[in-house]
Amino acid sequence: MSAITIQQMADRVAALLQERMGLRGQGLAAKLKSGGRTVPQRVREAGMRLARAAEMAQNPKLLLQIDMEKVAADYDVCVRQLGALNAGARRRAFLAGTATRIALSLLVLGVLVALFVYWRGLV
Repeated sequence: MSAITIQQMADRVAALLQERMGLRGQGLAAKLKSGGRTVPQRVREAGMRLARAAEMAQNPKLLLQIDMEKVAADYDVCVRQLGALNAGARRRAFLAGTATRIALSLLVLGVLVALFVYWRGLV
């Protein structure tokens, strides 16, 4: 595996982060940092190792120290996880969670108002 291949892997993961999660930044490491906790932990860790390997691959002496199997495994983890993410599904899940929280809050408020009315003897 050459330095160009490792850089292409890092670029592909960075493109997936931008496409699937809308993250901005120059390069893979910047996108992972800007994503923070919105990026799944396994992807964040594998992506940071991949970004470090891409940086090391720029130096011919450091290229020999890179474990290519780990780089390939990290790339597979990132692509598998990010390929499964769908922006529409994430948006629907967010809206469903928000609607559920609002409905639960209104239910609790209704019960509290009913208890207050009963306690004051207005019924």
